[in-house]
Amino acid sequence: MQRICVIGGSRYFGKLLVERLQATGHQVTVINRGSARPPVGVEHLVADRNDEASLVAALGSRTFDVVIDQVCYTPVQAAIAVRAFAGRTRRYVMTSTIEVYDPATAALPAVPVGTPVAEENVDPADWLVAMDLPWHDEAYLEAHYAEGKRQAEAVFTHAGTHAGIHVGAGAGGFAFASVRSAHVLGGGAQDFTGRLAHYAERISRGEDITVHAKPLPTVFIHYEELADLLLWAATATDFTGPLNACSDGLLDVRDLAAIVGAQTGREPVYQVVAVGGTAASPFSFDRHYAMSNTRAKELGFSFSRAVDWLPGAIAEALTAFPAATV
Repeated sequence: MQRICVIGGSRYFGKLLVERLQATGHQVTVINRGSARPPVGVEHLVADRNDEASLVAALGSRTFDVVIDQVCYTPVQAAIAVRAFAGRTRRYVMTSTIEVYDPATAALPAVPVGTPVAEENVDPADWLVAMDLPWHDEAYLEAHYAEGKRQAEAVFTHAGTHAGIHVGAGAGGFAFASVRSAHVLGGGAQDFTGRLAHYAERISRGEDITVHAKPLPTVFIHYEELADLLLWAATATDFTGPLNACSDGLLDVRDLAAIVGAQTGREPVYQVVAVGGTAASPFSFDRHYAMSNTRAKELGFSFSRAVDWLPGAIAEALTAFPAATV
């Protein structure tokens, strides 16, 4: 049994992670702002992770074997966490994202199309941090989601002084790992993004799916598989640094739509978007940043194939959103 702290964990794969941590015998503490209560038997601390004094007060004298941070989006939040958890944990795991590799949001090393992107393509040890950007502004944060994640990883990686930004005296002292998740699907109504439901609805109604002229492939992961990987990353391994998390198999938007079409009994109808014109549907990409999951496999985690679980995820979406079948 380990003592695990989960920051966030109130919905989707984070909620499932908390349930699985508890089911496997770990002592679990959840920290959130009080909008959702964890399962019975899970300790619940109410605090705003953006308010350092509130977070430290809620933690009291508690210590943990591992902290899993589900809701860290900025370097400012990371710096607060580094200080608040200094001396409280031996290991810190942050949930990150495939979007850190998006070449549309930063100048990144070029990767040949068709070559899955490895973790070293974005090295948080080399990434510059800017604490003085308007990270508190929701509109700015939404527009700079990928950069916020990159800089948060950088702060944790250094857990001290980085690029002239002082995080805090005596900060850190724990091993850090980040899990860079692929696009998460599955779970029916639990999938608050509605992206898979978008495809199920439009294809079942015979409506257009807007795509790029030459859409490039990406990678996906089922929400249960991501919860399993985070459980493994927190309790069964001691790797540090970034780790890509994606099911096996590259799929482009037409591949995804074809699987939805097979489930709904309707042939997808496509509308090609002009360059600089109407936004394409989710998962239609005109740039390449599909991830490689080789490192996770070498460390001992086994992934499923996306094409094996996608039909079930689509069926869940159709059941959860009956309007999609009208």
